[in-house]
Amino acid sequence: MLGAEEWQAVRLSLEVASRSVAVSLLPAIGVAWLLARGRFPGRLLLDALVHLPLVVPPVVVGWALLMLFGVRGPIGAPLNDWFGIRLVFTTEGAALATAVMSFPLIVRAVRLGLEGVDAGLEAAARTLGAGPLDRFVTVTLPLMSPGILAGAVTAFAAGLGEFGAVITFASNIPGETQTLPLAIYTATQTPGGEAVAARLAAISFTLAIGGLLLAELIARRMHRLLGRA
Repeated sequence: MLGAEEWQAVRLSLEVASRSVAVSLLPAIGVAWLLARGRFPGRLLLDALVHLPLVVPPVVVGWALLMLFGVRGPIGAPLNDWFGIRLVFTTEGAALATAVMSFPLIVRAVRLGLEGVDAGLEAAARTLGAGPLDRFVTVTLPLMSPGILAGAVTAFAAGLGEFGAVITFASNIPGETQTLPLAIYTATQTPGGEAVAARLAAISFTLAIGGLLLAELIARRMHRLLGRA
């Protein structure tokens, strides 16, 4: 049986992962659209910057967030002084760090879904008088929805396991920022904490596998509904 603090870590992980997807989903769709359909100077640079969190150490991402959103940072200072919003060492900060790390996963999935949309269907809708917004809502969005849903679920599953960026930017505060990976780390550093670490690791493994399976099932289901193979 899990103790109160262990359940708290599980709950906080689910909350942080959910918030991270909610924060990053719409911007990720917009960026994916730009990368898939846009033709503008700096497109390759934007592509590289979007995927940077996948190739740099998560601690570096956390440090960059600390420099930008810390109480003395160029973004964090105005937020704190003018609006009383402090992200560093908070649950919201943990969600932000997780969102940044999982953002490329959503962009890649949405971009693949968008690139799989038949341009002929969009052209047909244009000839029938549909405007850009109508074409997007009635044709493009439904066809790219498998990528959106799969990307969101994958990002959620990845967010459950984020460690480096969260501990660097939001620290390891029980009940505030101590998600499952951080609770496992704390248990491994505590004498006699092996059993707690094993239980939490099993839960983390189960949630991750469940999230990946759900992403695959959603993608397959949506493809069937849309008449794809």
